[in-house]
Amino acid sequence: MASNSNKQLFQAEPELLANSVTVLKKRYLRKKESGQMENPKDLFIRVAKNIAEAELKFDSNADVDSVADVFYAQMASLKFLPNSPTLMNAGNALQQLSACFVLPVEDSLEGIFEAVKYTALIHKSGGGTGFSFSRLRPKDDSVKTTKGVSSGPVSFMSVFDAATETIKQGGMRRGANMGILRVDHPDIMEFIYAKQDKTKLTNFNLSVGITEEFMKSVKNGTDYDLLTPRDRKKTGSKNAKEVFNEMVRLAWEGGDPGIIFLDRINNANPTPAEGEMESTNPCGEQPLLPYESCNLGSINLVQFVKNGKIDWDDLKNTCRIAVRFLDNVIEMNNYPIKQIDEMTKKNRKIGLGIMGWADMLVMLNIPYNSDKAISLAEEVMKFIRDEGRKMSVELAEQRGSFSGFDKSIYPGLGFKAMRNATITTIAPTGTISIIAGASSGIEPYFALAYYRNVMDNNKLPEVNPYFLEKAHEGKFYSESLMNKLAEAGNAHNLTEVPEDIRKVFVTSHEIEPVWHVKMQAAFQKYTDNAVSKTVNFQNSATIEDVEKAYMLAYDLGCKGITIYRDGSRSGQVLNIGSVKEEKQEETAVVTVPAKPKERPAILIGKTIEKTTGCGKMYVTINQDVDGKVFEVFTSIGKAGGCAQSQAEAIGRLISLNLRSGVEPEFIIRQLKGISCHTPHGFGSQRILSCADAVGKALEEAINNPLNVQVVRNDSITVDSLLADIDKKAGKKVMSNGACPECGAPVEYIEGCLTCQSCGYSKCS
Repeated sequence: MASNSNKQLFQAEPELLANSVTVLKKRYLRKKESGQMENPKDLFIRVAKNIAEAELKFDSNADVDSVADVFYAQMASLKFLPNSPTLMNAGNALQQLSACFVLPVEDSLEGIFEAVKYTALIHKSGGGTGFSFSRLRPKDDSVKTTKGVSSGPVSFMSVFDAATETIKQGGMRRGANMGILRVDHPDIMEFIYAKQDKTKLTNFNLSVGITEEFMKSVKNGTDYDLLTPRDRKKTGSKNAKEVFNEMVRLAWEGGDPGIIFLDRINNANPTPAEGEMESTNPCGEQPLLPYESCNLGSINLVQFVKNGKIDWDDLKNTCRIAVRFLDNVIEMNNYPIKQIDEMTKKNRKIGLGIMGWADMLVMLNIPYNSDKAISLAEEVMKFIRDEGRKMSVELAEQRGSFSGFDKSIYPGLGFKAMRNATITTIAPTGTISIIAGASSGIEPYFALAYYRNVMDNNKLPEVNPYFLEKAHEGKFYSESLMNKLAEAGNAHNLTEVPEDIRKVFVTSHEIEPVWHVKMQAAFQKYTDNAVSKTVNFQNSATIEDVEKAYMLAYDLGCKGITIYRDGSRSGQVLNIGSVKEEKQEETAVVTVPAKPKERPAILIGKTIEKTTGCGKMYVTINQDVDGKVFEVFTSIGKAGGCAQSQAEAIGRLISLNLRSGVEPEFIIRQLKGISCHTPHGFGSQRILSCADAVGKALEEAINNPLNVQVVRNDSITVDSLLADIDKKAGKKVMSNGACPECGAPVEYIEGCLTCQSCGYSKCS
């Protein structure tokens, strides 16, 4: 190993925020051979030295130490950081450096469980997996070898989900999966509804693989063909707009399924001779061929804004170093299975992305939701892609092109060689953005401030450093203003803050969804792979709003879209106003009458029929003279039977609660979504269980009251009631949940719940 012995190596000290050091200690630092724990500098040296060793594979006289010093300087200055597995594992026994893998799922029992085995190995090593289940024969299709019938793709997905649940990823990362089914698969509707029950497939993000034919049919309002996976022959048809509407509705309800545009992804496939891309990694930004992996890293744009301008020369230098680093990762990686090793080295895909985009915009005084920001996004990403490609060409001249290189794939560019099939990806940056002290990926700010509890229960506002700097510069800083900012989370209604500052420091829920989609499309234009981005909607957004975003994503050239409507996933209450370091339960007290109301002699009501997996159920809902729901009777099956006894018990308990003053919305919330082994129907008519049927019947009754002379207060909603209860309990109601590890706010971004305080992350 040649080296420059006269050079002082690894001189720069990492300049890390206290929060960054906390995250590194908790998730990344390892014991050294001496038994002592690493410090952050040790970590960056370990990674730099390990990745630089790849130089010897191409030049036996390479100055490895000097290359390591260059790699170290980029990480220590926080200009570039590789993905988490590289930081965790480079230079350690595991040496598995990739985050993204796609595995094929073949249409045989042997093929399915081979994929399950490989999934276990990948998750154990610290990776996440993507699958297309489109090759599997549909439900009830014949199986010749056993003379039985297939249970279909969705049933087998639960096997992968269970395997993921039991495996801790290297003790540091929890498993995450992407499940994709083509929209022309006969079981597409079952797939679309697969996560309507939120207790199922909890380790999966789901996306429907959309074709161009399907989108044309959606726009024309026509039917499209369903095709058998074996021979692609027509086996039926569906109305495209109806299927599309169900995807939109369910995404509005809870975020799943997302969509990816399969044909668009394959039109950009740089290695079509190697096969068709069927799936992506768990967060959707990395389309891959079966058995491919991708090595990711992100440039921190914060470090390239100097004196109010972008330092393009410095950015160019980092692009070049980052591409070399990521190409070296491919050589140093210890892949979990042989097929992945072979396929990855064959195509040599890398994914260079960015973080700190929201920070760069405020440093340049550009609002996120502006045409100027969209133009700058295109300019920055084009620059990174072009400089990255130039470096890949240089590496190819020294090391050779990837084996499937075809210059016709890059028309007009004149490339005679290319080291890497892809160069750029906008990936989730999760914890590495916390280490870098930067905003996450290309997402806008989630909040400008929140409260953090310190000793003796004193609360201190944690304020965005760039906003704090502007407040001092503009002389509008005050402690009371910072407290108001922490309470609100944004400056939207804070008149003490100058209007131009409020426009620049805009947060995700202040930004109209159209701008989220436009931003994603701007980056996608110059990204080889795909873009991880969450299109945020306020809770009040309609299904039609989500539909418009889906169509806009298609029209603007995105490769997929993931949306999240604030508060649409149950159990997500985010306390921005008061974030506690220790997890404590807050109790809201609801006062109800000590004795239920007496039943009057006469009540009026209606009976609603619901078809369940146990048979037809009849739910009778009566209301009192004030127009309020007073009691519920249910009937199913024969008197004395088990189903009827359970139904009668449900009715009695509901009636007791109603007569005790409990609002029906609370009861509905408890009943809807309960599932059993015999659901019935599809779409809006799908009944998950008898309890679900009662909840939906009760909801219908209160939404469509009888036409009697009563006075109803329609302004009372579940959200307003909950808000009132929480207000009395001293809580501030937000949307995404508090971190289970440190209690800080959790953001739903890039397909994952992420804590910007301690680095906790949960995908799906």
